[in-house]
Amino acid sequence: MGYVDADAHVIETEETWAHLAEGDRMHTPLVVTQTSGNRVVAEGRPTSEYWLMDNRIHAKDRNVGPETPPESREMRDVGARLAHMDELGIDIQVLYPTVFLRPAVRTAAAELALTRAYNRWLAEIWRQGSGRLRWVVMPALLSLETIGDELARAKDNGACGIFMRGLEWDRHIADPYFYPLYEIAGELDLAICVHSGNNSIAQHDFCIEDTSYSKFLQPGVGAFQSLLARGVPAKFPDLRWGFVELGAQWLPFIHNDLVWRLGREGKPVPDNFLTANRVYVASSVTDDVAYILRYAGEDNLMLGTDYGHNDQTSQIDAFTLFGQRNDIGEAVVKKITETNPRALYGL
Repeated sequence: MGYVDADAHVIETEETWAHLAEGDRMHTPLVVTQTSGNRVVAEGRPTSEYWLMDNRIHAKDRNVGPETPPESREMRDVGARLAHMDELGIDIQVLYPTVFLRPAVRTAAAELALTRAYNRWLAEIWRQGSGRLRWVVMPALLSLETIGDELARAKDNGACGIFMRGLEWDRHIADPYFYPLYEIAGELDLAICVHSGNNSIAQHDFCIEDTSYSKFLQPGVGAFQSLLARGVPAKFPDLRWGFVELGAQWLPFIHNDLVWRLGREGKPVPDNFLTANRVYVASSVTDDVAYILRYAGEDNLMLGTDYGHNDQTSQIDAFTLFGQRNDIGEAVVKKITETNPRALYGL
């Protein structure tokens, strides 16, 4: 046993897209350079390199954490990544993407090609990682008819969850459109992992750049509320759900909202509403965990470092800091940092 980092990241590079199938090379993202005008500020400096993907443009070095070595966060040296995990006291990291936190592409063909390339890259990383680098598979959600074999291959190559964002192609993830995915996920014992992010081009591009809450966090919290309000977890009793990089301070508010809304329909909300729905939530170091536990219980919270990133939830020393808390007991700390994420990800 040991710490399980429920939210770590890889930073995509040209090596990621080297895993494109031969017939998909026309979808290879290009690196373009901005030579004039206002530039996105990343790591305290203006960035000049961007990905051009399916006629959408994304800052290449946006949200890169300076506490992580480039060869480690970009997985150019898996041994360096494992050594850094040792320094941080982390046994296992669960890896999430970076560029796909946003609406990366516009078309089904590009989505299918690039997600498959990403999944091949992560499978290779897992094979080098001595079982310590698990990952969430990128599904091609506009090509659900192809998804079963891709998810099964990912499961055989270290995947322990399926990546989703709060909004997917202008659909809420409680939409029945996604039910076939949830059926397969349950059969394969792969958790549905909802990460802070947004795959709605309309909603994402509507939000101005500095409203990360509206753009990335709010869709995830809304997805949680919608799934439980509509009783979706009950429809898939073999499926576990994770909500990652959203913090957990909102859980008491949503619990109260569900009690009020469902109560009007004569549907009681159990006190252990996370456990009852097999839902796990990654908290932040800054959360008032003692208060949240009154609503969430001690068996469904987790912790992540957001390794590789530099935003409001990033804390490379999250496990050290969390272990210094004096508002919750050692047994609860162990559950949040070790036991609960293992339960979500089936480790």
